Amino acid sequence: MGKISGKNKKRILMTYAIVSVLIIALSLKVAWIQIVKAEEYTEKAVEQQTSDIPIEAKRGTITDRNGKELASSATCYSVWVWPAYIKDHYTTDAKLDEVASQLAVALDKKSKEIKKELTADQALVRIAKGLEKEEAEKIRKLDIYGLEIAENTKRYYPLGNFASQLLGSVNDDGVGRTGVESMYDEYLSGVAGRWIKNTDIQGNDLSYGQEEYYQAEDGLNVVLTIDEILQHYAENAIAKGMKSTKAKRIMCLVLDVKTGDVLAMATNPGFDPNNATEPDSKSEKKEYDKMSDKEQSEYLSRMWRNPVVSDVYEPGSTWKLITTSAALESGAATMNSSFYCDGSYHVPGTNITLHCLGNHGSQSLKEAVGNSCNPAQMKMGMAMGKSTYEDFLNMFGITQKTGIDLEAESTAIIQKNIGPVELCTMSYGQGIAVTPIQLASAVAAIGNDGVLMQPRVVKKLTNSDGETVKNFETQAVRKVLSSKTANEMKKIMEYVVSEGGGSGAQIAGYRIGGKTGTADKAEDGQYRGNTYSSFIGMAPMDDPKFVCLVVVDSPQGVRYGGLIAAPIAKDFMENALPYLNISPSYTKSESKKMSSQYSYVPNVTGKKVSKAIEILEECDLKYEIVPKRTDDEEFTVVDQYPKKGKKINKKGTVYLYRE
Repeated sequence: MGKISGKNKKRILMTYAIVSVLIIALSLKVAWIQIVKAEEYTEKAVEQQTSDIPIEAKRGTITDRNGKELASSATCYSVWVWPAYIKDHYTTDAKLDEVASQLAVALDKKSKEIKKELTADQALVRIAKGLEKEEAEKIRKLDIYGLEIAENTKRYYPLGNFASQLLGSVNDDGVGRTGVESMYDEYLSGVAGRWIKNTDIQGNDLSYGQEEYYQAEDGLNVVLTIDEILQHYAENAIAKGMKSTKAKRIMCLVLDVKTGDVLAMATNPGFDPNNATEPDSKSEKKEYDKMSDKEQSEYLSRMWRNPVVSDVYEPGSTWKLITTSAALESGAATMNSSFYCDGSYHVPGTNITLHCLGNHGSQSLKEAVGNSCNPAQMKMGMAMGKSTYEDFLNMFGITQKTGIDLEAESTAIIQKNIGPVELCTMSYGQGIAVTPIQLASAVAAIGNDGVLMQPRVVKKLTNSDGETVKNFETQAVRKVLSSKTANEMKKIMEYVVSEGGGSGAQIAGYRIGGKTGTADKAEDGQYRGNTYSSFIGMAPMDDPKFVCLVVVDSPQGVRYGGLIAAPIAKDFMENALPYLNISPSYTKSESKKMSSQYSYVPNVTGKKVSKAIEILEECDLKYEIVPKRTDDEEFTVVDQYPKKGKKINKKGTVYLYRE
């Protein structure tokens, strides 16, 4: 072999040196990675190889007191994508665009948004949720690599726009937004599970990987105090009232006087909780679409708000039941008291004379309430005095919240500096603003032997097996009136309906009590001509079962509570009293008149709906299908209300239930 020249030796040595330096550098780098940065890179590797898929818990159902489902969780599907696998399999923009386009069409989304999610710098991305089975099948048939379809649940309200402000709704993540859904969210939501497994970049399970599955814990069921049938009667009554009065809205609240249970709580207009971010009315929807984001947000807040507990209003003459009760209990008046009315009242200690409609002359206490006489109420208020009157406001629960188990309950607005004039106007229901739940609870105490009850909307919580997990007991707040005063007030209330201004609520065969009210409505601090027209009724007066309050907000045309609110309450009570198995007791003249107005309900359970409708029409009866439907599909009636043999008004409604 020839000798290596000096020049080549230098080259070899230089190459050796460079290689040695590189080897040393690489060794140091490997050591740096494997020793110094080992923990950090191990965590990154685990993070990249770990697939953590949330398993949604099934949200508990909401039922009425008899077990009728008002909100439940239906099966739905979510679509997840593995971006790394997508990028590895669909290597060109053209292929990615094609996949994005297919998914965009199937999911009704924009192709650009889908492509962005497909190429996201994340291990796993959810691109759709809440899909029906048919929609999920369409996605599955696209046969796109890197997609995973998971089964979830979504909230479903079978009756649509029904007790919507009471039930509330959930947001896109299934969290309670308003109403019972929000108030009892911690019980309804349950505990989410997780599916954790080790996968490669394409989502395939690693042979040495671990897999852990944590089962979701379903939420508890909430059993309400409301009765679905009574709620239907209330909803239907105020729906008719909206058509006849052209009002801004109408509220109806029904309380069990003995327990404080809310039997029905309805507001019209409402909304469909299945689609809670849009108005239920087509005309309102058009206006809503023209609004700015801020205006839409404010609109939705008003739409979701439950005015029965969150809004205050001036009760007008319905408040006279509170003033009269306080006067009787304090001794400021008796059933033998006499009041003279010439159409005005001069406020003692001032130069102010308050005028009112009517000139009632001399009248007893019962007649004064029946005539809705303002001067009589002012005299009782002045006789009690500020201190005593304020004590009774506190006793009746007007100075604080009722404590009902619903969020956003408001308190009454009571004037701070009460002088003679303020005391007089408050005594007949102006210059004081209360929530409907406060007034109804206070009047209910009259029917409960003078005991004020705390209202509630939830009876108990149950698990998936129907076992009771927690009971919410009824709570007596305090004794407000003596039994003597309560009995005297019941007589007065019955007189108002039988012979006074509440005759619009009379029902043959039943002893009804109540009081009408018409109060000017304050808007932006001024009275602009609108009114709150109302009626609060109680029945039956020999053994009161419930109080029914109807408030008509800004009716058009006739505005007197006795002419528009009392008939709405009557509509409800005519259906509610027989349903509650309260039998009528007719006089001879009533019996003769009523015989031609009633029809007996036939048995249509188990029949095809078309045949059931035909039978009902022959009996001169109407029908309503529950849940409501939009198609003409035939089905078998699984239940009905009223049951066969019940006697109801001709043209009355029979509810036909389907599965």
